[in-house]
Amino acid sequence: MSTTNDGESNPSHNELEQEGSSRGLLPSPTTQSCEESGFGKKRGEYKKRSKAWDHFHVKHVNGVRHAICKYCEKDIAADPKSHGTTPLNTHVAKCPLNPKNKHTGQATLCLGETETLEGEVKGALISWKFDAEAIRKSIAYMVIVDELPFKHVEGRGFQYMMRTACPSFRIPSRWTISRDCYQLYLDEKIKLKHLLKNNSGKICLTTDSWTSIQRINYMCLTAHFIDNDWKLNKKILNFCPIASHKGTEVGKAIEKCLLEWGVDDILTVTVDNASSNDVAVSYLRGKLQNWGKAVLGGKWTHVRCVAHIVNLIVNDGIKKLGDSVDCIRAAVRYVRQSPSRLKKFKECVEIEKIECKRLLCLDVSTRWNSTYLMLDTAQRFERAFERFEEQDPYMLQELENLPTKSDWTKARFLVIFLENFYQLTVKVSGSKYVTSNNFFTDISHIHGILIEMAASDNEELSSMARSMKDKYDKYWGKIEKMNMLIFISSMLDPRTKLEYLEFVVCQMYGESDGTTIAGLAKDAMFELFNEYKMLNTPASNSVSHVSSLSSESQRSKTTFYGYGDASKTITDRYKLEFKKRKMELGGRDAKSELEKYLNEDCEEDDERFDILLWWKANSLRFPILSKLARDMLAVPISTVASESAFSTGGRVLDTFRSSLTPRIVQSLICAQDWFRSSKTELNVEENLEELEAFESELLKTGTESTVIDL
Repeated sequence: MSTTNDGESNPSHNELEQEGSSRGLLPSPTTQSCEESGFGKKRGEYKKRSKAWDHFHVKHVNGVRHAICKYCEKDIAADPKSHGTTPLNTHVAKCPLNPKNKHTGQATLCLGETETLEGEVKGALISWKFDAEAIRKSIAYMVIVDELPFKHVEGRGFQYMMRTACPSFRIPSRWTISRDCYQLYLDEKIKLKHLLKNNSGKICLTTDSWTSIQRINYMCLTAHFIDNDWKLNKKILNFCPIASHKGTEVGKAIEKCLLEWGVDDILTVTVDNASSNDVAVSYLRGKLQNWGKAVLGGKWTHVRCVAHIVNLIVNDGIKKLGDSVDCIRAAVRYVRQSPSRLKKFKECVEIEKIECKRLLCLDVSTRWNSTYLMLDTAQRFERAFERFEEQDPYMLQELENLPTKSDWTKARFLVIFLENFYQLTVKVSGSKYVTSNNFFTDISHIHGILIEMAASDNEELSSMARSMKDKYDKYWGKIEKMNMLIFISSMLDPRTKLEYLEFVVCQMYGESDGTTIAGLAKDAMFELFNEYKMLNTPASNSVSHVSSLSSESQRSKTTFYGYGDASKTITDRYKLEFKKRKMELGGRDAKSELEKYLNEDCEEDDERFDILLWWKANSLRFPILSKLARDMLAVPISTVASESAFSTGGRVLDTFRSSLTPRIVQSLICAQDWFRSSKTELNVEENLEELEAFESELLKTGTESTVIDL
């Protein structure tokens, strides 16, 4: 035992070893141990071990004690016979990696990861400094984007992770995080308002309604527009409760949302085929006319959702083969009803050497696309079903009718037929790329398929195609029932223009009717172009300003500036006359701008062709037509963008979080959409091959018992 200058004795080596296991005690400065004094005195009280040791690991090298910093791993001599705890306390106070030290404005360079706008994560050398506010904001971001409950921050695992990663950060409560999430929504809303205000193009809307688990009617309103950099944007503006699904109520709710956002320059509203939506769009058309923002009086404001029309067409056709579909659906349901049946079915698949890795899926009878996926998967396992029927004696007893060879043949024909409609539905449902330019191409493709199938030798398929063609003609059979934007958007595609349109409509409707339809489409194109020319040329602005003045005062002003103003120099008069002449010439140039575009050769049809990039590059050549194209190409032809928000709403408002208020629900869903809109789409579907490879790897390493149910 050594003694310091102030008379305080240092602990012995054995005593420190004892301290290491039980947060040891130092001897009292007024007492000594019995071994040192040689007397049988009672051991005195020990004082607590120095807090400096909380930051160090003990290490012995050649019998000498060393202290290793837990943060920077610096080695400090700590032999109790020759060193005290002063060096340890000094280092703890200055250690740059100690999270409890006060951080200055100086950032620390470290190797980390950065995320690009496309959502790609890359390694990079970044600067970092402790910022509690930034950490709280990132937690709120995580809760919003990953659809986590607010109480996630109070979970044991999350708190353990945060204490390990950043002990100095004080973890907020769920109430604080809920406020942080809402504040993050408000901050992003201000940014989006600024973006919409500075956007010079028109805005297109999609809307749909949904009833939550709370039995509250919600309306989703989504804005689609092409910004000043020619990038297509999709932003959910509102996810708000409405009184009912009646058309007038929906229209008033949309009007209220637009006024809240300060948005009135609306071009189109895309809705499904519910009759209430006709009333809602009519209500909005009247408001747009009152605001002076209705293009051509709003006669093309109403756009019907292509996906819903295709859904109606296909459902009429599937009814013709309903018996065969019902048999296959019953067989799939029977196999999936118990794990033992599913296991036996997999054994049949292996025996029949079927290489398909898909899993049997059951459809939703009201959704034809799910029926297509069910049939497409089931028909690949036809031989496995036949073997399963032989091995399972109860299948015939429970099912009235088993799938026959004829049923499987019909299913294969139906899958081939429906694949075209399925791919079309997936294509028109996108919100990250332009779809309106392919509107006419898509419906002409449907028309061609139905005509071919109606002429098929298979009577059942022919009957099904004829039934579907009748439904097709209800919406797209006559030009009077069609929105002319279908044709205008196609003409604004540099790969097709007017030539392709004229050819295809003649193929669809015959030479006589096709020529008439093409002429009407061309007239509509010029009518809309003239509207944009009037709104966007300086000459029109000048005329509008002149009309607001009295004719007498205007004549006096012209005479004064032209001849009698001595304060005006000759140069000023020249500039005035030149500007007037340029405006007149500009009007004539603008009038021929559309004709110049249509008379040029079409671009090559390449999959890599970027239509927005082409118009951006040619905007100087076609200043007015490019503005028209910018607005037309932003028109969504389906409401899937709004409907997809209901999937998010269903996850946010599950049975465990059904008490969330509508305001919080809106903030979570809108903020999530804004954060994700510039990132890569999340793939929520399981990749079966990757999961099987992962499980095989675990089995190879002898960790079969750790495999969890993926």
